[in-house]
Amino acid sequence: MITNLKRRHLYIFATILIFITVLIIIPLSYIVEEIGNKIYPMTKIDNIDMGKKTKDEAIETLNKKYNYLDTAMVEVIYKEQPIATFSAKQIDLSRDIKTKVDQAYIVGRTPNFPSRIMQQINSLLGIRGMNFYTSIDYDQKPIKEFLDITESTYSKPAKNALFKFEEGRVTAFKAHENGVAIKSEEFSKDFASNIKNITSKNNIARVILKEKVIEPEITLAKSNSQGIEEFVAEGSSNYTHSIPTRIHNLQLAAGKFHGQIIPKGATFSFNQIVGDISSNTGYQPAYIIQNGKTVLGDGGGVCQVSTTMFRAAINAGLPIIERYAHAYRVSYYEQDLGPGFDATIYAPSVDLKFKNDTPSAILIQSEIDEVNNILTFKFYGKKDDRKVEISDSTVWDVAPPPEALYQDDPTLPSGEIKQVDFAAWGAKAKFTYKVYKGNDVIEETFFSSFRPWRAVYLKGTGGGV
Repeated sequence: MITNLKRRHLYIFATILIFITVLIIIPLSYIVEEIGNKIYPMTKIDNIDMGKKTKDEAIETLNKKYNYLDTAMVEVIYKEQPIATFSAKQIDLSRDIKTKVDQAYIVGRTPNFPSRIMQQINSLLGIRGMNFYTSIDYDQKPIKEFLDITESTYSKPAKNALFKFEEGRVTAFKAHENGVAIKSEEFSKDFASNIKNITSKNNIARVILKEKVIEPEITLAKSNSQGIEEFVAEGSSNYTHSIPTRIHNLQLAAGKFHGQIIPKGATFSFNQIVGDISSNTGYQPAYIIQNGKTVLGDGGGVCQVSTTMFRAAINAGLPIIERYAHAYRVSYYEQDLGPGFDATIYAPSVDLKFKNDTPSAILIQSEIDEVNNILTFKFYGKKDDRKVEISDSTVWDVAPPPEALYQDDPTLPSGEIKQVDFAAWGAKAKFTYKVYKGNDVIEETFFSSFRPWRAVYLKGTGGGV
């Protein structure tokens, strides 16, 4: 009895289920037939309703929405400067519209029967829709080619330091150089990420090309026992318009200082290192100031070297113990700085001296740029917390040169004129030198008093023409 009752209940349930299924499937088939080759309702792409649109209509709708991509650009920035630009055409920039339209079209048409029926019911009865999202698509080949070129252009290997100390001076020196490696993998990720930010209102994406520093195995600090580990400061001067013998002399004198070490706490003396300045040590005649006159003398041009050394010392913030200005303004020293940034020497009494109060020894390296006529001294050592302020020069009491002087010279043919001294305007000049070191401030004012200088000519009175 009970068994028959259960069978009757099952029969009734099955009959009802079949009846409901027929009620749903028969009208559903008519609706499916009506939809035909169109996308099912409640189906969206990028939140745009694509229901009852053909695939072509859906593609056209999305192409109109994203037509700004045709004029989009990607700008590459390296060290805050643009170095490359990719147009949409170059990288075939687009969105995967066709792929998403194909996926949307599959809704309600999947081969799996239960899934297909459920999708059709959800879609046609408005129970639950589906939303597909397009993504940016581009050709990565131009990006890889760009990175290959960039790596060969900007990447460089690290270089070890070289420091060879023999007989009291450095005979071989090369500061270490950090290498650089372009972060190509990070750039590719940033490119893919930033390109997604392109919109109709902002169709330019910017991607920063980054680099990483590669340290060498042997740094300057590891190459020596003097505590020298970095570049500290430099000073330069311009010797343009110098005569050949003057250039010879300044090059010879500058070489005396190349590789010299100033020990920590020691006082530097220019005269002590440069030594004898005469024809016996290879110097040639060039114009010097001697006994109130400009005359040809051995070593003319050495003061260009002392002036350059003085500039390096103040740029390094070192205490200047002894410095003398020239008797008159020398044009060479005002080609790059104002009056007063010079230092003359004349052994044994007139010297340039300064103290090395840095945390390590100081290595001097000289460089001569023969193309641009620039002499440079570079100091290597160890920096501390000092900061240097050097004011521009202040000039006053400017006075014109006296009237030219003509002197008879019987050794010259009659009527011949030869200039032996050159006019220069007189002036007073000063600049202020401040060194901030911890809580201490050291301030010094360097004064220069340049006399007006007359031109002197020799006038021939001798026989002959």
